[in-house]
Amino acid sequence: MKTKITELFGIEHPVIQGGMHFVGLAEMAAAVSNAGGLGIITALTQPTPADLANEIARCRDMTDKPIGVNLTFLPGFSAPPYPEYIEAIVKGGVKIVETAGRSPEAYLPALKDAGIKVIHKCTSVRHSVKAEKIGCDAVSVDGFECGGHPGEDDIPALVLLPRAHEELTVPIVASGGFGDAQGLVAALALGAEGINMGTRFIATQEAPVHQNVKDALVAADERDTRLIMRPLRNTERVLVNPAVEKIMAIEAEKGADTDIKDIMELVGGVYPKVMQEGTVEAGAWSCGMVAGLIHDIPTCKELIERIVFGAEEIIRDRLAKFAA
Repeated sequence: MKTKITELFGIEHPVIQGGMHFVGLAEMAAAVSNAGGLGIITALTQPTPADLANEIARCRDMTDKPIGVNLTFLPGFSAPPYPEYIEAIVKGGVKIVETAGRSPEAYLPALKDAGIKVIHKCTSVRHSVKAEKIGCDAVSVDGFECGGHPGEDDIPALVLLPRAHEELTVPIVASGGFGDAQGLVAALALGAEGINMGTRFIATQEAPVHQNVKDALVAADERDTRLIMRPLRNTERVLVNPAVEKIMAIEAEKGADTDIKDIMELVGGVYPKVMQEGTVEAGAWSCGMVAGLIHDIPTCKELIERIVFGAEEIIRDRLAKFAA
């Protein structure tokens, strides 16, 4: 299945593994890339740029296929050494970077000068247009269904993707709610050139997370996510648990006066406890509505081939009937 995204990134299948905190490690990225998709290492999971350089080298030992690195530009309260992280990416020979969070404009010259293709994650059409204008090579458009940060506009993929397709000339990747063959077909029909999956890739055999996390995703359904940090205008979709219910109670009580300090112990620094130790109720962790479509824990190869070959079958055997 050739699309503008497979051609842009030199990959076999139009399936990208999104950057995920304490999930996007070398093992995850290599497994996805070896299966024909695009695996992505999460830069800021690594404590230092030197650690990122080592993680890239580890991944290189596991695959000779294209890999990418996710670099998230955090809000003003945190300032990682981004130039040093970019230097590690460049020296590691990585040619694809997924940027997210704040605008990557200040760092694009360094990335582009190194021959790196940049795909920026956006949650709105206006931000997608800006990403194209500043020179991003592609845009990953996150619908309201996505895990993590869906933005503040609450526009689902069914509307957001065709609107982005109307406005953009660079390739679009559909993100948020995608995890099966039907989703890939829908994304292509809505104007995308591929799909980005986060939550679905956590529930794979190679995902470097505790089995409790994978089991929690299989057990969850499409109603088991909640939106937190809305009063802070930093909305995040997470899997519901007692810690999340406590956060929501605090936000309901304090309303617009909610401060990040009020909930910090339940949202800050919980990912090692959840992903590595398997304490899935330690705090809030990102999860998309696609959890309702997760019923098993396949290998990355099994999952990607199921999606791509299933999509081809739907297009060939079902949709072709309507066009005949």
